[in-house]
Amino acid sequence: VMLKGKVAVVTGAAMGIGQATTKLFLQNGAKVALLDLNERAGKSVKKALDEEYGPEKTVFLQCNVESDKDVKDAFQTAVKTFKGIDIVCNNAGILNEPEWEKSVSINLTGVIRVGFVALEHMNKLTGGRGGVIVNTASLAGLAPRPVFPAYAATKHGVVGFTRSMAAASDALGYGIRFNALCPAGVQTNLFDAIKAQMGQFSDLYYLVEQSVQKGILDVSQVAEGALELATDETKNGEALILRYNEKKYAIFPTL
Repeated sequence: VMLKGKVAVVTGAAMGIGQATTKLFLQNGAKVALLDLNERAGKSVKKALDEEYGPEKTVFLQCNVESDKDVKDAFQTAVKTFKGIDIVCNNAGILNEPEWEKSVSINLTGVIRVGFVALEHMNKLTGGRGGVIVNTASLAGLAPRPVFPAYAATKHGVVGFTRSMAAASDALGYGIRFNALCPAGVQTNLFDAIKAQMGQFSDLYYLVEQSVQKGILDVSQVAEGALELATDETKNGEALILRYNEKKYAIFPTL
């Protein structure tokens, strides 16, 4: 039980990778605050988890990561409920090329917002107990993706923010590790809707089909990656690459 006594906050927890991560963390003994914009899905997931793990193990908090107030309120409630936070999985995200500003707002601005609010509660310099923040990026955060340039830009931003915060935390003594998850294609609602969300790039959908032929990840495999980044104390500023049959850490040039 790797996470016994630990408290995790997971954004985008009602479905996909967030839901799988929540379940895996509960299996490993953590208590989890589930944050999601989708209240109906969130409550139904919470109900199912209550039956399996007991109602005191989770709390569902409706939260829009685009709202400063929502994020601050959710974190305050999580801290009040579980007496602190050890792990944050920053996972809320969309893929929508026509509404690229919305994508930037949720995928990048939202990740930075959640990261900074989490820092207020976790920072060892201000009375927190330290811990780890795992940001869901993507393989599209490490390589060009002509099929969804705006999405790729947000995920590159997540990787850059994660690695920079890891270095800042090290230098300033925050006691918080920051890592990024970089999966290839994952079987989720987001993935099922890709073609409809590609906008002017939809003629390149054949590239998505080509990459899927090499295999597609299950959400549980990505959750395992999140658990590894959360529990391995040696990992800070890392980007974990997950492909269908391969798991490795990105090697970055030192400039």
